[in-house]
Amino acid sequence: MAQVAGTSKSSTRKVTHLTVDERVAHGRAARGLCPRSQLAGFQPAADRDPVATLEAQAPSRVQELVPLRYGRMLTSPFAFYRGSAAVMAGDLAAAPRTGLSVQLCGDAHLANFGGYASPERSLVFDLNDFDETLPGPFEWDAKRLAASFEIAGRHRDFSAAQCQGLVLGVARSYRESMHEFAGMKQMDLWYARLDVTELEQELRRTARSKQGRRMNERLSKATAKGLTKDSVKAFAKLVGDVDGEPRILSDPPLIVPVRELTGGAVSPDQIGDELQRIFRSYRRTLQGDRRHLLEQFRMVDLARKVVGVGSVGTRSFIALLLGRDGGDPLFLQIKEAQPSVLEPYLKKSEFANHGQRVVEGQRLMQAASDIFLGWVHVDATLDGVPRDFYVRQLWDWKTSVDLDVMLAPAMELYARVCGWTLARAHARSGDAVAIAAYMGRRDAFDRSMAEFASTYADQNQLDYQALRAAADKGRVVAEDDAGAPVGGALERV
Repeated sequence: MAQVAGTSKSSTRKVTHLTVDERVAHGRAARGLCPRSQLAGFQPAADRDPVATLEAQAPSRVQELVPLRYGRMLTSPFAFYRGSAAVMAGDLAAAPRTGLSVQLCGDAHLANFGGYASPERSLVFDLNDFDETLPGPFEWDAKRLAASFEIAGRHRDFSAAQCQGLVLGVARSYRESMHEFAGMKQMDLWYARLDVTELEQELRRTARSKQGRRMNERLSKATAKGLTKDSVKAFAKLVGDVDGEPRILSDPPLIVPVRELTGGAVSPDQIGDELQRIFRSYRRTLQGDRRHLLEQFRMVDLARKVVGVGSVGTRSFIALLLGRDGGDPLFLQIKEAQPSVLEPYLKKSEFANHGQRVVEGQRLMQAASDIFLGWVHVDATLDGVPRDFYVRQLWDWKTSVDLDVMLAPAMELYARVCGWTLARAHARSGDAVAIAAYMGRRDAFDRSMAEFASTYADQNQLDYQALRAAADKGRVVAEDDAGAPVGGALERV
C-alpha cells in the first residue's frame, strides 16, 4: 500500500535576519575556521578503501544490476567519478569545513547539468540530479564540480594547462557569480535563471572564430534535438503493440516490464490495483492544478528501466500514461530515493521520506522545476521491502552536452555556465553575502580549487584502477550493457 509521508516542520523554524555587514563579517570569520588555502588540501585516509565503499552500497540495490553498475563505472576514470559520489563524500568529510551551509546538490559533477523545459515551455539550463541533496558546506559541491572538469579534461586528453584553465574558469565563475548574487534583491535572485536561447544569442554575438562558430552550431543542434525529446518520442521508441494494447517493450536488463518482473506470481489485475494506489498517493503531493491535469491521464503500463551510472541498481521505473487517446502519451519516471551519501557525515534529513528530500531540495535549488515533480512511499515493493520514490517526467526537452566531442574552448564556456548555475543554486538556499565575503574578490579560492582538483583527479585515477583490479581478481563482478564480463589486465588510461 502506498502512503504519503508527513510534511516537514521546517516552516516553524525560527529565522534570524542579520544585516549585510553582519553577514559579511560572518563570511570573513569563516576564514578562521577554514582558511581558503586549506580548501586545496587532500590527504587520503590510511584505511581508505573505495571499492569497499561501493560494495557497501550494493546490498540495497537490485542484485542482478550491480555488475552493470561496476561495468559502466569501468568505462573510464570519468565514468568512475560519476558513480563514486559516496567515495568522495567520505573524503570531503575528513577536510576542514567553512561552516557556510547551503542546500547541496551532493553530486554536482559537470554531467549533472543540462537543459529541460520550464513550466512556461522555455528551454532552461540548470542542475538536473538531486538524489544526494542535503544541507551542508558549500565547498563540497564546489570541489566536486571543480574536480569533474579536471577529470573530464584528462579524459579528453587536454593538456595540463588546459585542464587547469577549466578548473580556474569554473571556480572564478562561481566566485564572481556569487558576488553578483550577493548584491541582488532577494526577488531578483529568486527569479534568476539561464535560458538556453539567451545563451545561443550570446554565442552568436561572440562567435567570431571558426571554433566559436562550431560551438554555436553544436549548441543549436543539441537544442533542436532536445526540443524533440518528449513523451511522444519516448512512446515511439519504447512502446509497441502487445495483444492489441500499447505496452512498454521488454529489453532486458535495461528495460523490463513489471509483468515480467513478477514472473506471473501476481495477476495483471493485482498489479493494476496496486499501481492505482501508488498513483493516487503520489498525486496528493502535487499542487491542485497539476493534480487535476494528471487526473486526465490513465495508467497503462509500468517497467523497470536502468538509468545513469551511480544510480544503476536502485529501483527506477517508467510509467506509461495515456490522455485524450492513444496519441496523447505521458511518460513518468519513478525513481527510488535512498538516504543521501552525505548523510553519514552531516545531519540526518529533516524529511521522513527520502523522495520528499529529493523533491524539496530540487525545488529549492532549481530556478524552475518539472510540474509533475512529487514523491511517494510504497509499503511493499516487488521484494517486499518498503521504499521511498520521487516522480518526474521521463523526458521533457531534455538535453545535455556531448563531452566526447567538446573541444577545450567549448569546455571553457561550459565551465563558466556551470559555475554560474551552481552559484545561483547555492545563493537561493544559503547566504550569498557570507559566501562571497569568504571567497573574496581575488583568486585565492580559484587557485585552491585548481590544486584540489588536480590532486583529487590523481586519486580518482587510482580509485578507478582499484575497481578494475577488483574486477580482474573476482572481488567484484562487472558486466557491460550486453551482459558480457568486464575485466582483464589493467589498462593504461
